[in-house]
Amino acid sequence: MFPRFNLAAFESAQHDARRALAQELDQICRDTGFLVLDGHGIAPDVIADVWHAAEAFFAQDVAAKQALAPPYQGYPYGYLGPDAEALARSKGEDTPPDLKESFNGGPLRVPVGASTAATDFCYKPTIWPELPGFRSAWEAYYTAMEDLAARVMRAFAAALALPGHYFDPFITHPISALRALHYPATVDVPLDKQQRAGAHTDYGSLTILLPQPGSQGLQVQQGDTWVDVPAPEGAFVINIGDLMARWTADRWVSTLHRVVAKPGQPARQSLAFFHQPDWDAEIVPLDGSDVYPPVRSGPYLMAKFQATGV
Repeated sequence: MFPRFNLAAFESAQHDARRALAQELDQICRDTGFLVLDGHGIAPDVIADVWHAAEAFFAQDVAAKQALAPPYQGYPYGYLGPDAEALARSKGEDTPPDLKESFNGGPLRVPVGASTAATDFCYKPTIWPELPGFRSAWEAYYTAMEDLAARVMRAFAAALALPGHYFDPFITHPISALRALHYPATVDVPLDKQQRAGAHTDYGSLTILLPQPGSQGLQVQQGDTWVDVPAPEGAFVINIGDLMARWTADRWVSTLHRVVAKPGQPARQSLAFFHQPDWDAEIVPLDGSDVYPPVRSGPYLMAKFQATGV
């Protein structure tokens, strides 16, 4: 049974029941780093609106989508077409480009006093398509994901036996990104080592994934086995990123995962919110060890991002 966690049940629990749920979350994050999240409280219309907006975007012709391509190499937002990214390269594996296309957007607000390095990377403007309702649906969903990520981080604090708002000062101006993904139908046999998304770990504190309900293809590595991740209706999939594994001195695992490519697969869509602490947040192992040197969230993310381009 793939692990599931009900956030609303945790938030409403008291005393021993709350501690038990916190311990359960801790064990999941130690064992798999992946879970299906129920009880998230995100309004169905917020989800439906962004889902339809993403569908409308990817249904456009190639020229319309390419008009939203990043203006230069390394610009973090906009449309990335096929052959634009190979995620497995972030793990040092040389593979063909992933079989996907994506639209990417960043933070909705630039904080006062943001550094030049931050404004030159994560606070670059999102390149908006001129589709009716797209921007409003995207921004509503992004805002909902920021709120949900903060709630999950408070549950994480409890799971780590920390004060409930321990992580709040690190995420006052998070540099999170939202990505809409479309995996075209696969007809032919993929190239050797080619996947819809190559095997990789995510970079930040956590990822909130909204898979197409009932879709298949997302897999996590457990030992020598690739395990399918379910995509139930009305739930999100949460996974730990590299930064959280580093923060917990590897008490929690950032699990290798992929979206597998096989001949004859139908098209598939998903939305991924990559939660990332503030640009200048200093990440030091919580156990006080020197297993990892301190890093700043923003430069750490930028270095990871630059390793995946084609």
